[in-house]
Amino acid sequence: MAKLWAGRFEKQTSKLMDDFHSSIPFDQRLLRCDLIGSIAHATMLKEQGVLSAADGDKIIGGLRDILADEESGRLAVDMSSEDVHMFVEAELTARIGEAGKRLHTGRSRNDQVALDTRIYAKLACETVEGLLEKLLQLLLSLAKQHTETVMPGYTHLQKAQPVTLGFHLMAYAQMVMRDLRRFRNAFAEADVMPLGSGALAGTTYDLNRERVAELLEFSRVSDNAMDAVSDRDFLLSFLSAASICMLHLSRFCEELILWSSNEFGTVTMDDAFSTGSSIMPQKKNPDACELIRGKTGRVYGDLTALLTAMKGLPLAYNKDMQEDKEAFFDAYDTLRKCLNVFTEMLASVTFNTDQMRKSAGLGFTNATDLADYLVGKGLPFRDAHHVSGSLVKKCVHENRSLDDLSLAELRAESPLFDEDVYPAIALMTCVSRRKLRGGPAPEAVEESIRAAEHWLEAFNAEKPQ
Repeated sequence: MAKLWAGRFEKQTSKLMDDFHSSIPFDQRLLRCDLIGSIAHATMLKEQGVLSAADGDKIIGGLRDILADEESGRLAVDMSSEDVHMFVEAELTARIGEAGKRLHTGRSRNDQVALDTRIYAKLACETVEGLLEKLLQLLLSLAKQHTETVMPGYTHLQKAQPVTLGFHLMAYAQMVMRDLRRFRNAFAEADVMPLGSGALAGTTYDLNRERVAELLEFSRVSDNAMDAVSDRDFLLSFLSAASICMLHLSRFCEELILWSSNEFGTVTMDDAFSTGSSIMPQKKNPDACELIRGKTGRVYGDLTALLTAMKGLPLAYNKDMQEDKEAFFDAYDTLRKCLNVFTEMLASVTFNTDQMRKSAGLGFTNATDLADYLVGKGLPFRDAHHVSGSLVKKCVHENRSLDDLSLAELRAESPLFDEDVYPAIALMTCVSRRKLRGGPAPEAVEESIRAAEHWLEAFNAEKPQ
């Protein structure tokens, strides 16, 4: 097939160059975006009188027929085409004749690919938002069920203080809420209509860019043609949001892997999301978690790849920017699969609540509350901290817990101890007294859940229409 840009050239491009240069193997994914963008462009050209009514109608009708064939699966993409834009124009011209060659009036592939990618990015952001909302709803539902399920909280992976499973789950809910906001922001960055920028300096044709934005449901039009064709910040924002979201999934997966181990025993993974060993019959491996954890690095790589491709580019368009799509598509596909799997997997997890409570009773998680008890009796906190630490040391040497110490043993360290110390350092008391906003007390967690539900309602109300 003759290249649509071949007029200036005296030789055919090398077959090696054709293969190296071609983007149709991956940018065919933009086919639907290219078609609806072209329909809007042709509609505007006809309305502006840049195209005759007859040519405009033929072009729009031909594009709609191609779109219908694409949606029905009847369209065969010519993989020898240079890119999806050339394929659409060649297919249109083959179907309607000379009028098809007028479609490209007033635009360049530079602003065309920017448009297609922005349309796709907006759709990707909306899809990810839907998946994140499903995950957030699950977290809120699970948190409601476990506002009084006591478990150990950790720092440095060492038992620290007693909390509840509902409190722990709400920490991840906060992360998902931030992820939702990041993808909403990425959507807003993509929601800029670049068509009419031409190759880099606009066009002499009397275009109505605002009309194209209206037809394609963009909220605004780009203000600088050179920036419009050379900008990929909106993809970097998507990839950054995807990387942070994967980080959150990976952290949660790491905890589920630990909790499902024999050493922790606080979670049982469902058989549907586990695998076995080819040699060890007893094994039940949390492979879904491990794959998500591993794929996190892949998404980081996609972000790094595009950052690196863009970092030294002079304005305006450079062919390096063709590298944006594979990184974007890969990150999007990976994130979408991981969110789907993670949400279904989490919904199937069994939390071993008795083991969680038992575990919280070990490791002196109530040592801070023991010190706080003495502060309530008038002892300065630094002195109370020392007394509590000394009692922990005694228990470590004797393989006992703080609850096991007699009142006489406690008073040997401080005469301020009395019988009321035992209910004061009971696990549920330790949790329930931490009722400040953001704390693990059941009423604080319940308030946190209500606040998250109200936030989600307001977030959805803000959604662009």
